[in-house]
Amino acid sequence: MTTSPAALLAPVEGALLWPSAWNDSYLPASGTDRHANGTHGSPPEVEERDVSMIVIQFIYALVCLVGLVGNSMVIFVILRYAKMKTATNIYILNLAIADELFMLSVPFLAASAALQHWPFGSGMCRTVLSVDGINMFTSVFCLTVLSADRYVAVVHPLRAARYRRPTVAKAINAGVWLLSLLVISPILLFADTMPSADGAVVCNLLWPQPAWSAFFVVYTFLLGFLLPVLAIGLCYVLIIVKMRAVALKAGWQQRRRSERKITRLVLLVVAVFVICWMPFYVVQLLNLSLPRMDATVNHVSLILSYANSCANPILYGFFSDNFRRSFQRIVCFRWLESATDEPVDYCATALKSRPCLHHPQHHHQHRPLDFPQSPCSPSTATSTAPSHGLPHLSAPRDAFYLPE
Repeated sequence: MTTSPAALLAPVEGALLWPSAWNDSYLPASGTDRHANGTHGSPPEVEERDVSMIVIQFIYALVCLVGLVGNSMVIFVILRYAKMKTATNIYILNLAIADELFMLSVPFLAASAALQHWPFGSGMCRTVLSVDGINMFTSVFCLTVLSADRYVAVVHPLRAARYRRPTVAKAINAGVWLLSLLVISPILLFADTMPSADGAVVCNLLWPQPAWSAFFVVYTFLLGFLLPVLAIGLCYVLIIVKMRAVALKAGWQQRRRSERKITRLVLLVVAVFVICWMPFYVVQLLNLSLPRMDATVNHVSLILSYANSCANPILYGFFSDNFRRSFQRIVCFRWLESATDEPVDYCATALKSRPCLHHPQHHHQHRPLDFPQSPCSPSTATSTAPSHGLPHLSAPRDAFYLPE
């Protein structure tokens, strides 16, 4: 494979055969390497490799479980609660879907690592590598779009009402998937199974020429990491410049407080992405010029890349009040009590939220792009301005609309 992290890994001593290298995937040598380095090792070496494989399988299973459960909760929360369907949350929904599908590749990766061959056939080889690749690119493109959304919200607030709408967000998400499909088209063409020297079947990208593999490593590094990270960095530099330039203007401090929390959350998600993916791409670029690296290094970089997809829901739960409350409702099965999206009294939850102060006089009429607030919402007593597609300006504690 070449675009997905599993495809980039070179077959190394005692390692998997399916996640072969983007930079040498044309070689049918993985089986030979395994035979030479793994089968005839001394008993202590074999035992050490067996223990290492058990640990790796456990980590893969843990990452897969946390990623599937966490991203499923994010998807459920955004789809169920009307007030979570903001433009920003639609982008987060797309990111969660990509991460969820990305996690589905992990069981195949773990199985091929344990069995030391690909047992699922040619069709599944192409399908798994393609799904793995398209969701990897979709994730980074979603983060780029999220950062651009933050830029529009903070730097061009008057234009936000036009461009930061759920319908626009859905159209952009569709474009992201189409772009990802175009980027990973080489995988669709060249992914297939092949026999190794010792008779094992490997799933790999079968390049016509060795140079194609090295080119694809650089190609995926540029489109899947470097260029998106530069674009994201530019967005946040412009945001910082704007915030400093108008920090003393009337009304800006109030708006700044409401925007700061959601901007900080998106920036944190981006930072975790860079931390998780940079080792992976560094290892693959080093594999172009250095001898094959240690199997442990390859596995750690691969596990880190997959772990990024299970980290995002954890970040939402810790740094977004609304996601945290929604997750609490799921854990307490409060969502079973009503089939509608009517406001919910969070003060009555099993997790014993803070006391609720009802203010009937603040049940103002609904204005365009201004959602009704729950009586328990922290912003109910003070919010009086239309949102214009942005979080309520007088509710600094709410990074997202409160799900009801």
